[in-house]
Amino acid sequence: MNDEIRLMIADDHEVVRSGLKSLLTGTEVTVVAEVATGSAAVRCALEHELDVAMLDVRMPNGDGLTALGRIKLDKPDLPILMLSTFDNPTYIARAVALGASGYLLKGCSRDEMLSAIRTTAAGESVWTRDELRRVTGALATPRLAADVEVPLTQRESEVLSQLAHGLMNKEIAQALNISYETVKEHVQHILRKIGVKDRTQAAVWAVRKELV
Repeated sequence: MNDEIRLMIADDHEVVRSGLKSLLTGTEVTVVAEVATGSAAVRCALEHELDVAMLDVRMPNGDGLTALGRIKLDKPDLPILMLSTFDNPTYIARAVALGASGYLLKGCSRDEMLSAIRTTAAGESVWTRDELRRVTGALATPRLAADVEVPLTQRESEVLSQLAHGLMNKEIAQALNISYETVKEHVQHILRKIGVKDRTQAAVWAVRKELV
């Protein structure tokens, strides 16, 4: 493929952005924009003519998954690759549910990254069978309960929101200033109330209910 591919990179670390640009030097991929926050990624994606956007999952001012959802509302056909240090099934499930074209780990090779960018620019997804198999149950099960009103308490809603952003119980406890044991109890109550088996399914349920 010789046609230019216009890429936006969103990552809050300048070293990562610079590294990605140097990896792509000499290829048909041109970095036409780079930003450091989720909110800037949304603005930039809507203002620029892009072929592919690459979003880091964890960024300040609106994480990459939130930015993905917002961009897709206005540009549903723009291919978006998620980029992360974390091989986190909750992140992957949310990325699939929100319409990302793939999920790359920051440890991937130059060839893997180039191949992913080229494939998504051509309108195809780069989800591996293994990734999709890991989240298929999560994507299928909560659909049944998505239209049911679930009486979550305010604290349970707060815990669910944090959980859906991929935070572990210890991180949720710190964020909400409550004990680890209390978070564990809330998570068990949430799973039982919304009728799902695990955190990943709960995260996808929250996305479908537009709670995050």
